[in-house]
Amino acid sequence: MAKTSPTEFINQVKAETRKVVWPTPRQTLTTTIMVLIMTGLLALFFFGIDALFGWIVRMLLGLAGGQG
Repeated sequence: MAKTSPTEFINQVKAETRKVVWPTPRQTLTTTIMVLIMTGLLALFFFGIDALFGWIVRMLLGLAGGQG
């Protein structure tokens, strides 16, 4: 593999940066809102699962403690 000089590397980086298609402000806002919605839904889901498993463990511990 041939070595690239620092100047050539910088020129390649600039050329690749010009190819980047940046999102519009509207696309950025839409994506941000979707991420926030999905994060909220996942938080509620995991809270519910945690509460359910906590309840199951309390019931099982209550059954085990009642027989001693």
